[in-house]
Amino acid sequence: MTNMITSRQRDELSTGAKALGVSLAPAQEEQLLGYLALLIKWNKAYNLTAVRDPDEMVSRHLLDSLSIAKYVGERDRWIDVGSGGGMPGIPLAILYPQKSITTLDSIGKKTRFQTQVKLELKLANLEIIHSRVEAHQPSQRYDGIVSRAFSSLEDFTNWTRHLGNPDTRWFAMKGLHPTDELVALPADFEIDSAHALAVPGCQGQRHLLILRRKA
Repeated sequence: MTNMITSRQRDELSTGAKALGVSLAPAQEEQLLGYLALLIKWNKAYNLTAVRDPDEMVSRHLLDSLSIAKYVGERDRWIDVGSGGGMPGIPLAILYPQKSITTLDSIGKKTRFQTQVKLELKLANLEIIHSRVEAHQPSQRYDGIVSRAFSSLEDFTNWTRHLGNPDTRWFAMKGLHPTDELVALPADFEIDSAHALAVPGCQGQRHLLILRRKA
């Protein structure tokens, strides 16, 4: 599968991961490139992402997903809501094979693609759910809930409140710092921390807001 990957894409992933302080085993690098190859292939027919340039996909999708890795910490059970083409959930599942990662999306072609990725890359720790987020009722609450440009902070927290508990952290991946959205944050949520992310190869601003429920 990775025979359609160029040496430029391979180098960009390797150097970009190092710049982020992310240590990739050779097998993990191959899995990430395998994921990229599948994304390039499926995107031609299924319009999974607006990013068309395969070189751009390395920074905009793979490295952007890996940019939150150092904040994931000891939390073992994650859900990526509105996962789309599988970002950041699939790269995180590759990076952390010991963690349980769930991706959720309401669009069938996107979850079908993710299921193909799971099968081809043999990602035993990845669970894919085709559902609206409000309808998902997990048997166990998640330690971490992440979204990447999925919705406003108000909608993200309101729609996923039932998926977490007092110890859960909500990870909102944003472009510009969402000052206006923070004003509308529900009263029972607060900012735990905020981080400017430097994603190699990405020109625009990137931010991670980590939220928590108030005690």
